[in-house]
Amino acid sequence: MIDKELLEILACPACDSRPPVELDEAAARLVCTECGRRYPIRDGIPVMLVDEAEEPEKR
Repeated sequence: MIDKELLEILACPACDSRPPVELDEAAARLVCTECGRRYPIRDGIPVMLVDEAEEPEKR
């Protein structure tokens, strides 16, 4: 779905430390490893816009 090299350079735009994101293929989204925001993947293209991200689930 997402090229491995591209996945390695993508980072969460909402976090100051720019943490990496992890691929959730089942849900077609990228998940921030720090804040938990979920960024959609549309037509194979990650949408790395904070306004488009789903907020993390409350624990």
